[in-house]
Amino acid sequence: MIFLVALVGAVATFLFIFFVILFIKQRSKIDIFHRLRRHYDADSNKSSDKDEDIIQRIAKFIKRIAKPISEWKIAKKMDFRLKQAGIPLFGAEFIVLSILCALLGGGASFVITLNFSVAIVAAIAIPLGLWMWSSIAINKRRNSFTEQLGDCLTTVANALRAGYSFQQAMDVVAREMEPPMSTEFERVATDIAMGVTLEDALEQMNQRIASPDFDLVVTAVLIQREVGGNLAQILDTISETITERIRMKREIKALTAQGRFSAWVLILLPFVVAIFCYFFNHDQTMMLFTEESGRIALAVALIMELIGYVVIQRIVDIEV
Repeated sequence: MIFLVALVGAVATFLFIFFVILFIKQRSKIDIFHRLRRHYDADSNKSSDKDEDIIQRIAKFIKRIAKPISEWKIAKKMDFRLKQAGIPLFGAEFIVLSILCALLGGGASFVITLNFSVAIVAAIAIPLGLWMWSSIAINKRRNSFTEQLGDCLTTVANALRAGYSFQQAMDVVAREMEPPMSTEFERVATDIAMGVTLEDALEQMNQRIASPDFDLVVTAVLIQREVGGNLAQILDTISETITERIRMKREIKALTAQGRFSAWVLILLPFVVAIFCYFFNHDQTMMLFTEESGRIALAVALIMELIGYVVIQRIVDIEV
């Protein structure tokens, strides 16, 4: 009976996560007009539930729950964070999905292990994992943007020499380049079309990307619009600088690979050894948790592990 309940809980968790992934993929295909749906009455949709598939019903359910919390401060902060990560969700929707995943994951963990503590840990770990996922997505998107920045500036400079305006050159980048570069410039073009000034649109893009390389580009463009000058030549110079910085970062990353690997070994090796000792020498390993001296030794070891990791990261983290 316990096995059957555990199996049902695992299948339910898998199906829910599967539908969440499909929902996110569906949202990624929505155009800019659909992104403004919060300004329209949700009851104006004339399509019946019979015509909706299961993904649309789940999406409608999540939107209905997320609507009351869309004006919360934390939801607005999450909105900006998801824009940085390129995840096609609103902040309120992400919060609702995190809560639902936590409840379902915690419930599934409880029926599998019949341990309330494990269920609580799982319910806390799932939102933290989703938060880490968004952080990884932000860093990955920022790095991809920086990798494309040199080619982007070259394209803009060539378009300016061909007689295009700066806004038309941005449209060329939005059409010709790959995401995330094309997505960001398309968003800038959309903001300008909706009445936002070019300066404000670029500043908002700079805040989303949070890249020091692109900050240099925005500063140069804004200064050129104030005092004049040959923008194409300025962008060529910045492109060369950024390309050289990227080359140096790659070289430094290669030279410090051994140090970064040592940091991960330092963190993971004690836990691997602890798991090995737990199975092959259980009684002596449990003394670290049952005896006061063992708990003190564990605390000291964890503190030293953290200090060692921070020191290694400071050594290999070289600013360019």
